[in-house]
Amino acid sequence: MKKSALLLLLAAMSASASAETYYPASSSAWDGTSGIDFSTSAPKSDRDTSPYYYSVALPDGNYRVTLEIGSDKRAAETTVRAESRRLLVENLPTRKGETVRKTFTVNKRTPIISDNDRVRIKEREKTKLDWDDRLTFEINGKAPALKSITITPADSTVTTVYLCGNSTVVDQEEEPWASWGQMVPRFFDENVSIANYAESGESANTFIAAGRLRRALRDARPGDWFFVEFGHNDQKQRGPGKGAWYSFATSLKTFVDEARLKGCNIVFVTPTRRRVFDTYGASVNTHEDFPDAMREVAAREGVPVIELNGMTARLYETLGTEDSKCAFVHYPAGTFPGQKAALADNTHFNPYGAYQVAKCVIEGMRTAAPALFSHVVDFTTYSPSSPDDFATFFWAPAPIADTTKPDGN
Repeated sequence: MKKSALLLLLAAMSASASAETYYPASSSAWDGTSGIDFSTSAPKSDRDTSPYYYSVALPDGNYRVTLEIGSDKRAAETTVRAESRRLLVENLPTRKGETVRKTFTVNKRTPIISDNDRVRIKEREKTKLDWDDRLTFEINGKAPALKSITITPADSTVTTVYLCGNSTVVDQEEEPWASWGQMVPRFFDENVSIANYAESGESANTFIAAGRLRRALRDARPGDWFFVEFGHNDQKQRGPGKGAWYSFATSLKTFVDEARLKGCNIVFVTPTRRRVFDTYGASVNTHEDFPDAMREVAAREGVPVIELNGMTARLYETLGTEDSKCAFVHYPAGTFPGQKAALADNTHFNPYGAYQVAKCVIEGMRTAAPALFSHVVDFTTYSPSSPDDFATFFWAPAPIADTTKPDGN
């Protein structure tokens, strides 16, 4: 499905479906067929295994969502993603007659900061599911089956993790692009909500100038977390006052000060490496002294650091100079609808690569944010020197695809 078709259906449904219809909802309020559906092949019965969307208009905030996954008539395998492809339930198998309950917390937002202030989102973001007035779920998988959905406001005990970054962090909405920020929700229990404020092409200073930090701070509560990863686009800024040790370092200090003013925790994440190798097959750090500047600010301010720059270097070297393409958007022409030219992007990840990098971040939380790591589920340990086998990795493609390169590099 093209994104334009999805948005037209979204607009058409908005007039006929109010928030009151589905919120607050009970487990019996939705029978699996009466929800709002945006796909061209909505499931007509329990035997239909087409992917589809379910959406409801809700105010901004965190929502506790409980799904009853499974079918009385068939075996199933279900994946659930929220908003712009945030992974929540991954390839969950159920036998005929089996039902599995999954509960998680999802963050929903709009650009509104106050009556007189809004996030200056980019033109391309105005159609993103992350920024609209609805909470949307993608029900996907090899043979998805969903019996019921319950949506209630999350209570104040939920911890929110605000992700601040660029195209390597953002919720990439269309196939084949993906980022680590949209994979990490899958690894947390219902007591943690991931609010991904990252956007393609942003630098630390432009993120702040656009009001993205102000928007996150509006909702942040003491005990919440800010994870900050920049560097890719910052290093391309030129002119007086720019550079790793002045403009970049100053912006990082702003993140620290503002987060702590709200009583929040903050973690720096050094930028992911690009897929660049030297003649000996070693990963090359193309970020110049920007990772060092981040480390220096962190040391001075007492901020924990996840060394994603080094972890991704080991990941790419383990995969090898050629096989590391499997982690990036490298696809021959014709792989996706309307794709006339080959894709060969050495900065932006595909779902497999984003999933591996997300595991690096989760592993880094073990020491950088142990209190947060205590809420990690379905995870033992991860080493970028022993990545998951690409041949056995399965990702159910979303109905929306666009081969246009994200902003930034």
